Amino acid sequence: MRKILKFEEINALAKKLADYVSPNTVVALIGDLGTGKTTFTKNFAKELGIEENLKSPTFNYVLEYLDGRLPLYHFDVYRLGSADEIYEIGYEDYINNDGVALIEWANIIESELPKKYIRIEFEYALETDDLEVRAVNLEYVGDKEKEEEMLKYVDFSY
Repeated sequence: MRKILKFEEINALAKKLADYVSPNTVVALIGDLGTGKTTFTKNFAKELGIEENLKSPTFNYVLEYLDGRLPLYHFDVYRLGSADEIYEIGYEDYINNDGVALIEWANIIESELPKKYIRIEFEYALETDDLEVRAVNLEYVGDKEKEEEMLKYVDFSY
């Protein structure tokens, strides 16, 4: 489902989604530079109870934060040469380790994402001149029943 959201609404979405996720959830973030992926991630982590200041894992590919309600494995796969390179950093171990794998630039490894995952795409809202908004598409790939539940929980349905 696609909605136009102000930044404060995106922050609220991050917090609600952090409350919603359960162990072994994969959250795939997609969007161009500057559309809000990292800001979303920081708010998500804070709501999980992670007190450490999140850094971009661009040069490490993944950073672990273990002090929240659930472990958070923050991936940034922007620099991968191919999707299958994700396995060289222990990808399967992370997504099956009772935490949340949050993946920025997930479109790069889309072929390697699990059958069920939360997909969030951020875009510049071209239908408005307001620079303080983004078009956000939220879906639960692979499970329509779970998607309905999630959209209701995070107050994203119409």
